[in-house]
Amino acid sequence: MAPSIRAAGQKKAASRIPSFASVEPYISAVCLLAIAWHLGAKYLWHASASVSDRPLIFALVAGGAPLVTMLLRKLTRLEFGADFLAGISIVVSVLLGEYLAGAVIVLMLSGGATLESFASRRASSVLSALANRMPLSAHRSTAGGILEIGLDEIAVGDSLVVFPHESCPVDGVVVDGHGVMDESYLTGEPYQISKIPGADVLSGAINGETALTIRVEKLPIDSRYAKIVRVMEQAELSRPEFRRIGDRLGAWYTVLALAVAAAGWYAGGDPRRFLAVLVIATPCPLLLAIPVAIIGAISVAASRGIIVRNPAMLENIDSCRTMIFDKTGTLTHGRPVLTEVICAGDRDPRDVLRLAASLEQYSKHPLAVAIQEAARERGAGLAPVAEVSEKPGAGLSGQIGTALIRITGRGKLLRESPEVAPLLPPVSAGMESILLIDDRYAATLRFRDTPRRESRPFVNHLGPKHGVTRVMMLSGDRESEVRDVADAVGIAEARSGKSPEEKVDIVREESKRGPTLFLGDGVNDAPAMLAATVGVALGRNSDITAEAADAVIFEPSLRKVDELIHIGRRMKRIALQSAVGGMALSMIGMLAAATGHLPPVAGAITQEIIDVAALLNAVRVAIPGDYLDSDGI
Repeated sequence: MAPSIRAAGQKKAASRIPSFASVEPYISAVCLLAIAWHLGAKYLWHASASVSDRPLIFALVAGGAPLVTMLLRKLTRLEFGADFLAGISIVVSVLLGEYLAGAVIVLMLSGGATLESFASRRASSVLSALANRMPLSAHRSTAGGILEIGLDEIAVGDSLVVFPHESCPVDGVVVDGHGVMDESYLTGEPYQISKIPGADVLSGAINGETALTIRVEKLPIDSRYAKIVRVMEQAELSRPEFRRIGDRLGAWYTVLALAVAAAGWYAGGDPRRFLAVLVIATPCPLLLAIPVAIIGAISVAASRGIIVRNPAMLENIDSCRTMIFDKTGTLTHGRPVLTEVICAGDRDPRDVLRLAASLEQYSKHPLAVAIQEAARERGAGLAPVAEVSEKPGAGLSGQIGTALIRITGRGKLLRESPEVAPLLPPVSAGMESILLIDDRYAATLRFRDTPRRESRPFVNHLGPKHGVTRVMMLSGDRESEVRDVADAVGIAEARSGKSPEEKVDIVREESKRGPTLFLGDGVNDAPAMLAATVGVALGRNSDITAEAADAVIFEPSLRKVDELIHIGRRMKRIALQSAVGGMALSMIGMLAAATGHLPPVAGAITQEIIDVAALLNAVRVAIPGDYLDSDGI
């Protein structure tokens, strides 16, 4: 039996060995208590040093040992991050008996790690809530009645009953019942999908008011919903690149600090000068201010309906000089409108529309909505449909009365039956669907998907406002409709008929030349988003949110993309101000410590003052402001 999704996740989490990053809140608490106990014992109760130092020694063993161990592992891999200098300071403080200074450094480091963890949890909180909607049990239909079973007891081929308003536990096919399911957070489509026998259902979809019996096609662990959980677990194990700026600055700063510390020790002959320099040189503006700036940017973005999944993208997004767009749903509204029904022979266009709309009510394709809306506007009633099927690449088919109705594309039809080519109307701009009745050509339905009003102004301002030097559009649609949209929005380089694999190859090639930003609506865009330097999804498509996008914009608006770029630009500027300004002040303190004017504990206190200044500056990122260019987007 396959394990349930939650059980597998719990087992995986239980087997995970705790790291320094997983216990940093506890280390911070221990250090705070130890420092408070030490100060109270020493200055209020006038205890001896052997008594007042005990809590500090405990804090250094409990918190400093894991950190130093982690740094030694990095050292074996020749990795020298911004925290390497802090690790040396902890070791030296223990060797010289300066336990208070060492405990303060551990507190600062664990506090920075706590901020990182908080930022990561905040960025993924929406996805976590989504994963928690997975049901814990299912209802198996048997000859003796309905039995409640665990997800790990479900087998392919089982008949399950999905109760009203219940979350569907598996991917399957309806075998009995008529109703609707809300798949909006899985497919991105903002409407409910009708379900009759033969219709596919997705795990995680919310059932309507009617119970449905489904046949299990995939185990819960292999379902659409399970992919979200697995990707979240992988993201949880990977280290978010919070300190990319800090690591670059810390590379030379560490060398400088060690040189000044060694010079101070040599000149004064006192090893305490070496420790004092390292204490005040501890790069806490890098370790603390940058995560605080990132948290502020994530909060500002969230208040504007933007979920930042990968905090590193806030640093990268303003550096992207190549912008690559998906077409449908990104530059266009993604809501095609039926403009023309061209019938074969003497068929009635209204009757053709009635047949098409009757079948399309069981589809989640964007063109289905356009057909149904046109049918309602023209008063074409719907007919009962049976044996609905929508297999990938085969189009939509169903039985209406005695006739087999099928809706497919021109390319698919011509590959199957090239002899019908003379019957088809000439290719034109826009989209189209072909209707077959009993496998005979009956009509062509034409659609237009209008560009968003802000598409052209947004494309035009990318160069002047964001330094973008190249703008591309990739689409799997026909050349005529792709060129039509590209001309309308002002994009010179547009490539049509591209499969997801071909899109990935193009994005990878462009990313080798420089940072790229891929913008899509989440439909078949996941591979390209992963290949780009930064991937941004428009709309609430949960699959793409979980699997690929660095940021998800709930409101499908290009104005929000502009806001996100500005949020990233402001975060990066303020983070650099905090880091560089803090290091500059630390360097002044390093010179004082090297000349013997600043002992280790005083250096730690001075460093705390510098940290507060850097943090206060970093907090400015969270202050609301105008993040939109005022050029009519």
